[in-house]
Amino acid sequence: ADSVAKEVALELHYGARQAEGQVSLARDLAQRLPSTFEAMKRGALDPYRASKVADQTSALTDEQAREVDARVAGKITTRDATSVRRLVNRTVARVDPDGYARRCEERKRGRSVRLCHEDEGMATLYAYLPAEIAATIYTRVDRVARRLRSRGEERTLDELRADVFSDLCLGVARPVEPPRAEVFVYLDFLTWTGLRNEPAELAGHGPIPAQLAREIAANATIRRVITDPMTGTPIDVGRHRYRPSAATKELVQVRDRECRVPGCHRPVQACDLDHVEPWAQGGGTHSSNLCGLCRRDHRLKDEPGWHHRMTGTGVLEITTPAGRTYRSEPEPLTTAA
Repeated sequence: ADSVAKEVALELHYGARQAEGQVSLARDLAQRLPSTFEAMKRGALDPYRASKVADQTSALTDEQAREVDARVAGKITTRDATSVRRLVNRTVARVDPDGYARRCEERKRGRSVRLCHEDEGMATLYAYLPAEIAATIYTRVDRVARRLRSRGEERTLDELRADVFSDLCLGVARPVEPPRAEVFVYLDFLTWTGLRNEPAELAGHGPIPAQLAREIAANATIRRVITDPMTGTPIDVGRHRYRPSAATKELVQVRDRECRVPGCHRPVQACDLDHVEPWAQGGGTHSSNLCGLCRRDHRLKDEPGWHHRMTGTGVLEITTPAGRTYRSEPEPLTTAA
């Protein structure tokens, strides 16, 4: 392998590490990921997205990797690299649930906080934490920052997040009471009740082991979303509020999770809830006419030539000025056993 990597490095003017990575990817495609390799040969998949499949299956046996490859075949060619990585990671958690849980525990033992001094009076503080804890911390910081921003603060949102984070760590008094940080965990009914151990999904992160999902679903800062074990659609949301408008907003956020424009992964909590059929044109305020759009895509929707249409099942169809139509369909949060 070293000899081949060196020859590749010389021929393509690569560094040693880059050449080794290319040789490793080629070996995985040829020996472990036949469907992904075939998609590349057809020109339907570029090497970068293929590398995401290889990276996410690197801890699996050859047999497990081929099973994951077969399961995602036909689904990865129409997705961006981030979506490919998430899909494969989710599939890995289902093909090898015990191994996935073990690797999560091994990673957890590596949690740490590090300080890196930068130039001109600045430094970077790194915290390597369990995903559910990191997500809860960030959500709390972000919500306080946005509340301050809405009160006419001149600081940017990034500046506010940094200042709020510093104040929380140092115990400095704050002008506003921080809202309850809400992070969603999605698990199917059978997993929630302990009748099976399918991996769950932590919003904005990806799959987590079933036992961890059951543990954190009882946390007051974590909102559990129970899904139908066959269809993956939400059937219950742990609630602390009853106003219909808030319930509708919550349902849309649970369904969408991110900006609905393909390729945009901004969390839906930081997005606008847009009327697909404009309110002024008779569009109703209900989940089948609302979707999450980041501010940029929300503005673009109103540009000439752009048309959005939502079906009753939550599929968003986006037609561009060039006449091309793209479908954005919320993925089931769980799959059938």
